[in-house]
Amino acid sequence: MRSGFVSIIGRPNVGKSTLLNCITEHKIAITSNKAGTTRNIIQGIYNEPNYQIVFVDTPGIHKPINKLGKLLNKQAFSLTKDIDAILFVVDACDGLGTGDRRIIENLKNTSSPVILVLNKIDKLDKEQIIKRICDYKDLYPFAEIVPVSAFKADNIEHLIEVIKKYLNDSIRYFDENTITTNSRKFMISEYVREKLLNLTEQEIPHSITCYTSQFSEETNIINIVVDIIVDRDSLKKIVIGKNGSLLKQVGIEARQDIEELLGKKVYLELYVKTIANWRDKEKYLKDLGFTDFE
Repeated sequence: MRSGFVSIIGRPNVGKSTLLNCITEHKIAITSNKAGTTRNIIQGIYNEPNYQIVFVDTPGIHKPINKLGKLLNKQAFSLTKDIDAILFVVDACDGLGTGDRRIIENLKNTSSPVILVLNKIDKLDKEQIIKRICDYKDLYPFAEIVPVSAFKADNIEHLIEVIKKYLNDSIRYFDENTITTNSRKFMISEYVREKLLNLTEQEIPHSITCYTSQFSEETNIINIVVDIIVDRDSLKKIVIGKNGSLLKQVGIEARQDIEELLGKKVYLELYVKTIANWRDKEKYLKDLGFTDFE
């Protein structure tokens, strides 16, 4: 039996959550085309008869503009220590940028092996992939460099085999049927936020968070209330939509995912609330589940 913990780090929107979902073959982390989708530390567990890999998906590392941004960066960097291996995921299409260089500088403080994962190779030809490898390989002593396409599940099996070489433990940390340590309430909130991310534009997605405030299970149905938090009243009107149209659509789409997660019929209520500047207020960050990491 071999097991271990592996962090997934990288800039926003490079496909970290898509990679986690692809490896575990379950929708553990929400995804969207908006940068900064992941805001919490999300664990996904890959199981084989003789292997267990606990993957930790981290928020995208970026230049912070508020307290929430600073906290997310701190969370991400905290998970480059005391870990069996680190997957540093980059967007092979975008190529090497300032954000990647900043992360590489921070990786010089870790003793864990770092595997460079060049994602989105389905959009490149062989020569372009080789060029990307050359761009990165001399910047840091990567333990391995693995090109993949998380979206098309290309070369994922090889990546898993590579990771297995760096597992240091010999116990199964979780039951072999466990696929995530996230609570059901957290997953529900995230499914609602995912629909909002996909149905709204510009700065709106970054001004929203969601919180499952009520969860009560009856024989044939589960009653759920999710609060959608925005930072100003003008956004509240947009999220609700004309005659409640956008909020209704969010509810329809989110309920489908929630019922699949819970395996039961769900009655979902959504309420939009304004908390001015919630991303800069420590009290609300803690209440909404954004905890500090040393």
